[in-house]
Amino acid sequence: MKLPIVLSIAGSDNSGGAGIQADLKTFCAFRCYGTTAITCIVAEHPGKVKSIEPVPPRSVQEQIELVAEAFPVAAFKTGMLYSQEIIEAVLQSIETHLNGVPFVLDPVMVASSGVSLLQPQAIEMIHKLLIPRATVVTPNRDEAALLWGKPILNLTSMREAGLDLSHRYQVPFLMKGGHLKTDQAIDLLFTQEGEESFIVPRIPNVDPHGTGCTYSAAMTCGLAQGLKLKESIREAKRYITGAIENHFESRGYQVLNHFSSLH
Repeated sequence: MKLPIVLSIAGSDNSGGAGIQADLKTFCAFRCYGTTAITCIVAEHPGKVKSIEPVPPRSVQEQIELVAEAFPVAAFKTGMLYSQEIIEAVLQSIETHLNGVPFVLDPVMVASSGVSLLQPQAIEMIHKLLIPRATVVTPNRDEAALLWGKPILNLTSMREAGLDLSHRYQVPFLMKGGHLKTDQAIDLLFTQEGEESFIVPRIPNVDPHGTGCTYSAAMTCGLAQGLKLKESIREAKRYITGAIENHFESRGYQVLNHFSSLH
């Protein structure tokens, strides 16, 4: 039995709801073989981030190199990259070992708790060097506003931002509307072919952390399994909706159920 090989280049979340840990759970749920390159060690739980320790860039580079040496990576994603030096290491590794492999870019910039997860000097590198290489970019509302340079307050401005960003970078953008707090959870995909909507009813009063990491990891699995981008997003949307709907609670925190689709 052959399993598609997927790679997550991201930070470690000890609480298991986001980052590398969430990605690995998602890879398992999609029956893909997950590999990782850890960029940062983050001490956190769903309500706060206490500390961030970046991994030496050379170590990040070697992790990617050794995964690519042993496994035929079918798709990969990036999450929390944190610093300019780590982004440089990741870029070099992509060019050397992952050139042409489908790439989901989740531009992790701010934690759900409001803590910054990306150093200011690294934002420009994401703009100029990472986004143009991506198969799809998956910002939430706050991340999209930082990339666009203007606030996104409603569906209209989200659509304007998506059209502008996809045209500016000539790559697909999936604009996630979860933070808009509308009655429906609306995501909009912008490609050179036009716009497509992915809509499900909003699950009220549920807001676990790690939804962006999990959603992008699920897209990565779809691409690794040979699905087209739109179908990968459709399957990922179904998965993340189930994980939210079947969440559980621990000491007052809401936690995604990454394995609800298996039950």
